[in-house]
Amino acid sequence: MRQRPRFGDSEKSLRQAHSAAPCESVAMNSDDDRTRIDRWLWAARFFRTRSIAADAVESGKVMVNSVRVKPARALKIGDELRVRTPGAEYVVFVQQLSIRRGSAANEAKLFTETEDSRRRREEAQLSRSDSHPGAHVVGRPTKRTRRLIQRLRGEPP
Repeated sequence: MRQRPRFGDSEKSLRQAHSAAPCESVAMNSDDDRTRIDRWLWAARFFRTRSIAADAVESGKVMVNSVRVKPARALKIGDELRVRTPGAEYVVFVQQLSIRRGSAANEAKLFTETEDSRRRREEAQLSRSDSHPGAHVVGRPTKRTRRLIQRLRGEPP
């Protein structure tokens, strides 16, 4: 095992320390092939940070196999997740485990979303975009708009 270079070591010893051979890979058992749920949610891009993911799991916004869990829960391939984010609710099945956040294309390989979940998200998005026509109006109606409202209701002027 190589010693870590110390302050004042020669440049040659520093070069030798940095050119060390890569670590050997260790074969993982099926029991070791697990990932923390907060880390997987972050890697799958459900949440922007791991701390936000951990808070969501802790507060019950993430259910694994219909059970409330803690952030350190080991996730396995095939688990069903219900994830409530501020914008939508997802029902997904874990396909792969990852602890690193990669590109969005790689993120799509980590899980499969159910058709029912996808349909409900799309319907919710449509209903959010069709807001009330007067939603942007603030305050009391003007004389003109009040008369239009009365006319629509069929009230006498």
